[in-house]
Amino acid sequence: MLKFLFLIPLLLSLPAPAFAQESPIHVADAKARPTAPGGTGVIYMTVMNHGATDDDLTGLSTPVADKAEMHRTTDMNGMSRMEAVADLPVKAMGSVTFGPGGLHVMLTGLKQPLKLGDSFPLTLTFAKAGQVAVTVTVQQIKAAAKPMDGMPGMKM
Repeated sequence: MLKFLFLIPLLLSLPAPAFAQESPIHVADAKARPTAPGGTGVIYMTVMNHGATDDDLTGLSTPVADKAEMHRTTDMNGMSRMEAVADLPVKAMGSVTFGPGGLHVMLTGLKQPLKLGDSFPLTLTFAKAGQVAVTVTVQQIKAAAKPMDGMPGMKM
């Protein structure tokens, strides 16, 4: 027993093991529409911040496309337009939904068409939480219903 006592100071001088902390950011229902050859892809999902502090989604990347960017579709005077979103706040204990007709991820420079049933990785980068990896599934997605002009209550 005495011959092992010299190990105690050595063991105490070693750094404590770093335990991985679970990210407060969770992503649910990450999905993409199938695309035609040469088409542009789109991803929808819900990003949830279960943490005690606000965070910002600052970037996206995927190996299936040259570029992944956040975009927001807005309706102005009956005309839809799309604008890039540089970074997106995600409030503490809050969520942000990416869906048809609103906020979405645009994939440009697809390496190959997205086919029904396929899946691929997407990395979201946050200012505080760092990188969060998710798997996106390619599936049929219904378009957002828009009211028909001149016919209140009617949806397309």
